Amino acid sequence: MSRIVQFSEIGAPEVLKIVDADVPAPKASEVRIRVKALGLNRAESMFRSGKYAEYPKFPAKLGYEAAGIVDAVGSGVTQFKVGDAVSVVPAFSLNQYGMYGELVLAPAHAVVKHPANLSFEEAAAIWMMYLTAYDALIGTAKLTKSDTVLIPAASSSVGIAAIQITNQVGAKPIALTRTSAKKEQLLKAGAAHVIVTDEQEIVAEVARITGGKGATVVYDPVGGPTFAKLVSASAPGARIILYGALSPEPTTLPLLDMIFKRPIITGAMIMTTSGDPAALKKGIEFVADGLKSGALKPIIAKVFPFDQIVESHRYLEANQQFGKVVVSVGQG
Repeated sequence: MSRIVQFSEIGAPEVLKIVDADVPAPKASEVRIRVKALGLNRAESMFRSGKYAEYPKFPAKLGYEAAGIVDAVGSGVTQFKVGDAVSVVPAFSLNQYGMYGELVLAPAHAVVKHPANLSFEEAAAIWMMYLTAYDALIGTAKLTKSDTVLIPAASSSVGIAAIQITNQVGAKPIALTRTSAKKEQLLKAGAAHVIVTDEQEIVAEVARITGGKGATVVYDPVGGPTFAKLVSASAPGARIILYGALSPEPTTLPLLDMIFKRPIITGAMIMTTSGDPAALKKGIEFVADGLKSGALKPIIAKVFPFDQIVESHRYLEANQQFGKVVVSVGQG
């Protein structure tokens, strides 16, 4: 028996319950992991709320990211052995697997040996944020050192990953944040410039920073009415990538800018990389290289104990964090 997190109805964080469950031996191509830490993600909050790309099948599990020790391996699994320190990449459906638990099953293709210099909390924090940003900036935008990247919601874990990956390539990251409270943290995290959107006008500031050229890449998880300003702040032919829809308001487009600037607007999602074995291998190598060199360094906002899983989701949804929210499972 092991404690895992389940929920049996759509709702607020309070629907999450820690229950005792039998975690069976791994089947073919599965790995069983004794979890040390979990990484929390906005996608999990949306899944719990019934606002995600797939709808929960009850009783539902939850969780894309975990780090821990291999407890058992199924038939056909040769790349891992009992005792290996591993972490889990988001490369599966939440209706098939859930990482919120003391003992969990994961598909072997989504399990990796994380860099030895990372703590379990750091290892649980890396794959969703870095592979999400990698998929869009490297896989879709084909980022080069000549690019200037505009990054809204820059204090989120993916926003910070985007800043770091932009610097890793040698391009220039411009971070957007609503208030000045996180400006210094964003500069320390590697942002070349920070625009405080409650105090500064986005289009004018981007024009000033770029000498009137505009941003060549925009990486936006918000949409909504601000999206039109992002288009206006972009350079002709800019690659504009949406990876979320955090704004509840309609997303509008500035038609004249669309006509004269001819931006390329597209969506991006981690599964484009994590669902393709060849692309995933390249992504993992890119992230691993960045972690080894120090170009990529996960920033953890707060660590909660496993018994406070409800409180951890409340904190995640309060949008006050800078970096990744992590849950320590505390196994010895």
